[in-house]
Amino acid sequence: MNDDAPKNAPNAAGQRANWRVRTRLVHEGTRRSQYGETSEAMFLTQGFVYPDAEAAEARFKGELAPGEEGFIYARYGNPTVAMFEDRIAALEGAEAAFATASGMAAVHAALMCQLKAGDHVVAARALFGSCLYIVETLCPRFGIDVTLVDGTDLDQWRAAMRPETRLLFLESPSNPTLEVIDIGAVAEIGHQWGARLVVDNVFATPLFQRPLALGADVVVYSATKHIDGQGRCLGGVICGSERFIRDEVEPFVKHTGPALSPFNAWVMLKSLETLPLRVHAQTDGAEILARHLDARAREGAPLGRVIYPGLPSHPQHNLAARQMERPGQMVAFEIAGGQAGAFRFLNALGIVAISNNLGDTKSLITHPSTTTHQRLSEAAREHLGIAQGLVRLSVGLEDPEDLREDIDRALARV
Repeated sequence: MNDDAPKNAPNAAGQRANWRVRTRLVHEGTRRSQYGETSEAMFLTQGFVYPDAEAAEARFKGELAPGEEGFIYARYGNPTVAMFEDRIAALEGAEAAFATASGMAAVHAALMCQLKAGDHVVAARALFGSCLYIVETLCPRFGIDVTLVDGTDLDQWRAAMRPETRLLFLESPSNPTLEVIDIGAVAEIGHQWGARLVVDNVFATPLFQRPLALGADVVVYSATKHIDGQGRCLGGVICGSERFIRDEVEPFVKHTGPALSPFNAWVMLKSLETLPLRVHAQTDGAEILARHLDARAREGAPLGRVIYPGLPSHPQHNLAARQMERPGQMVAFEIAGGQAGAFRFLNALGIVAISNNLGDTKSLITHPSTTTHQRLSEAAREHLGIAQGLVRLSVGLEDPEDLREDIDRALARV
């Protein structure tokens, strides 16, 4: 790196504070080397050298000269990863961010870096299967008590609070039934007891929902999803205050090792440049398909409920309209005939691919009760509304009319 060169010329001109989202996603956080490259540089290095032993000592102590960046080891930080972190923080409206090797590494680090034996966690019951594993299985192993609540019932959140409650955790919209939780109200409940709220915002994306602005303390993402959004790389990121990221998250990640690779960080930096274009187009398609499926269900097609926050029939439709800029690109719906009917439908699709991933440019569909949520008991799935016929559709960038025809052909096979 050339320390004499500005990170970004527009920054030096004092324009950054006025940048809008699409501009930030192209330019924010750029660090240029002495070569003045247009695209962000990929620093594929494990370590860094120092001009002398005194400089090495100072860097490990964190005694940096003004404007100096103290990179020590790739597990601790890397210029390419730092660009990705700065860009995400700017998008999220956070003071700081820390990137991790996967979305689940981000969830694990965001929770465990601030918990200890004797603490109490209150979490929404409607969580991704791996998130449930952390709160239901891992936390109790380390002496951390957990209470699960129905996330949309604010009285359950209030009743679950204790003096030792340290943390509240939810995802909204939830996976896979797209339950929308009042983030501001839950944050207020937690803050009354001195507890922090951590929100998994992956379904909403940082474009359509701003949990920090709503009162949350920490936001986590699987960057594998919309942020990469093209089925290439794993990654995760934690956003929060400068103090929380530097004093709690950074030491935990440094010493436990789930570092994001510079290559993956570079891929995601380039993906962020097109994030608004992709996610808005995907949401356009999701709105068309949700309305079409809803109409087909009323016409007598082999469909049960159609779940989409943008439909008036969604139980939290009004909350979603207040809390989210747009309802997102995820649609869930029930196929008649339970698992057998769902499998006939899935196997008849020609464009939409069967996969447990989401947020991709390709439309993907999964059967949660036999994949992402298969480890739950039948009673737990029933309580969450994960019926045997439920499928979760992640709408991609294909022409919505082609997707509609593909879905209609598959429905005819049920």
